[in-house]
Amino acid sequence: MRNYRAYLTELIGTFFLVFAVAATGLAQNPLAPLAVGATLMVMIYAGGHISGGHYNPAVTMAVLVRRRITLQDAVGYWVVQVVAGLAAAGLAYWVVNPASVNALDPSGRGLAAAVVVELLYTFALAFVVLNVATSKDHPNNSFYGLAIGFTVTAGAFAIGGISGAVFNPAVSLGVAEIGLIHGAAPWLYLVIQLAAGAAAGFAFLALNPDDVTEPQSATTA
Repeated sequence: MRNYRAYLTELIGTFFLVFAVAATGLAQNPLAPLAVGATLMVMIYAGGHISGGHYNPAVTMAVLVRRRITLQDAVGYWVVQVVAGLAAAGLAYWVVNPASVNALDPSGRGLAAAVVVELLYTFALAFVVLNVATSKDHPNNSFYGLAIGFTVTAGAFAIGGISGAVFNPAVSLGVAEIGLIHGAAPWLYLVIQLAAGAAAGFAFLALNPDDVTEPQSATTA
């Protein structure tokens, strides 16, 4: 029997993360990077011991490549993450009820730049997750949530004006749903983010060849 606790934890954590992204984006809050990074941090501390605290299909991809989750559970995580992201974005739109939406719609060189920075920072996020939350060199550490949350915060401050600082396919779909990002960007982001997650998994394996385990089911992860 699959571990419903892990799937429900991913649903809750992803929901609050995407809600924070959507609500601060719709409200044009200048402190959005801090709000989003802090939300991710606390949700990771809250649920990391149950599901691993992915809350991001790209992170799940990285963990799958790194062989810390089975393909069946990865698919389950992806489903609940996307559902949570769409629901959270829709609720945020209803709650904020903006008169208008200040949408990001990159094209041409701007779109290429946005794709590049999404690739770089999604890789950075997934790479940090693997090294602080799955490495045998950091068993039971107390800093993993802080490191992961601050990676998102740093990335959002650094390149938020270029790409929206999405770093997460569930967020990509959510912000597309409510019009925060238009055009081809959300769909390109989704592909690039999953590719970045896979690349981070391969990079971890290359740098840590003695830290390879058999995939773990969510019943035991």
